[in-house]
Amino acid sequence: MQAVVLAGGRGTRLRGRIGDLPKSLANIGGKPLLEHQIVLAKQHGIEKILILVNHAAEQIVEFCNQRENWGIDVLCVDDGAPRGTAGAVLSVLDLLDDDFLTIYGDTMLDVDLTRFKCFHEKHKAAATIFTHPNDHPHDSDLIETSEDGIVTAFHPYPHDPEFFYPNKVSAALYYIRRQALFPWRSTVTPLDFCKDLFPEMLLAGAEIRSYSSPEYIKDAGTPARLDKVCADFASGRIARASLASPQKAVFLDRDGCINVDHGHIDRPERFELIEGAAAAIACFNRAEYRTIVVTNQPVVARGDCSIRDLRMIHNKMESELGRCGAFVDAIYFCPHHPDRGFVGEVEALKVRCKCRKPATGLIDEAVEAFNIDRSQSWIIGDSSTDIALAKRSGIRSILVETGAGGLDSKYHVMPDYTVSDLSEAAKLILTVHPTLIDTASDLIAHVKPGDVCFVGGFPAAERVFFPALSLRFFAAAALMRKLLLLIAGYVPSPIANQR
Repeated sequence: MQAVVLAGGRGTRLRGRIGDLPKSLANIGGKPLLEHQIVLAKQHGIEKILILVNHAAEQIVEFCNQRENWGIDVLCVDDGAPRGTAGAVLSVLDLLDDDFLTIYGDTMLDVDLTRFKCFHEKHKAAATIFTHPNDHPHDSDLIETSEDGIVTAFHPYPHDPEFFYPNKVSAALYYIRRQALFPWRSTVTPLDFCKDLFPEMLLAGAEIRSYSSPEYIKDAGTPARLDKVCADFASGRIARASLASPQKAVFLDRDGCINVDHGHIDRPERFELIEGAAAAIACFNRAEYRTIVVTNQPVVARGDCSIRDLRMIHNKMESELGRCGAFVDAIYFCPHHPDRGFVGEVEALKVRCKCRKPATGLIDEAVEAFNIDRSQSWIIGDSSTDIALAKRSGIRSILVETGAGGLDSKYHVMPDYTVSDLSEAAKLILTVHPTLIDTASDLIAHVKPGDVCFVGGFPAAERVFFPALSLRFFAAAALMRKLLLLIAGYVPSPIANQR
């Protein structure tokens, strides 16, 4: 497999920081940016690197020679007069493999390129675009796809304020099939990939895929962005985001947890964020939790709402979250419903499935897609269905008192924790729970086998965090023969009968 690195930019905005160096040689964590890119590519089995150079080309060539090309086939080629990102690649079409990876020279990344390549090879698309959500979709170039990831439209900034778009942004990383570029090989006008070439390919009937991932890839082309990338590298944030490493996640129910539950929401106008929900999700984003929506949407099976309508509802959710600086990494939904007899129902969706909560199909799919560590993850919802899902999935649960508030009585289960809303759930996960773990660990160190421990607490269900946590620690460590959990005025019971 071959990678092409677009390293011909002048780096004018970084001149005050890097002087006459090309921006591909900007220092990040003691190494030039280009070296981070090449080492990553080599780790994933890429043994041919074509570097397109122009400004200060001799410095890049000299640097590669100093590193002895990292023991792989590295070739630097001057791409001539500026022709745009796509134009530069078209100028060296004869040097490219049948399928090749394209990396922008000013992007810092730590991506599981093997997963990305396998996705591209599986679908045999003309091009596969690496996409991700961000916290400012309103001023980003956005991509729209079908449910199975086929790109259907490109939406450059600025956007129509009356229309809701998905939060799906190109990360400037592509796998491309060389043959798909042949119709444009003689083009001499400058072409950018996402603004020009990919939309033209789409109009010509080419299949372009979106590969959506939360992994780290950021432009380091300005002083502020370079500072951010350097800080992220120093903190380990970049490495932790790679899907080669297990990820922690927060799975969120939608209706009654993120948005006000108005019954069956069948159009965007009925979608209304719960106050504080966006801020809570932004907290999860900053804390490096993969934030994933898992929701039953029987309105589709009932015929009240089409898949397109549901997509527009979710686009509104993503747009409103984005305006508040928040995003979700993925949305998984079940459109099925087992009961029949509704006027206008969709027969094909009236089935018993493996994805309707509390069945674990949606969780299982997300766990595989995002390499999620269940032991470090949470499920948050407003119904006993969500708590039952958590129990079946082996993931900790939090019941929020918005929406149904656990009073639906469908399943006889007890949550690990109960809080008032998503904001309080964020505080529990990010602040309270880590503190309790530290405190409980210190206490447990002084408990001897056979000790009888008394743990006190407060009446309200949401106040029993410490007793619940202590019980979990004691049981897991097998430190005690007896644990008497005495909570003044409160006896734990399944949420179906809790109030």
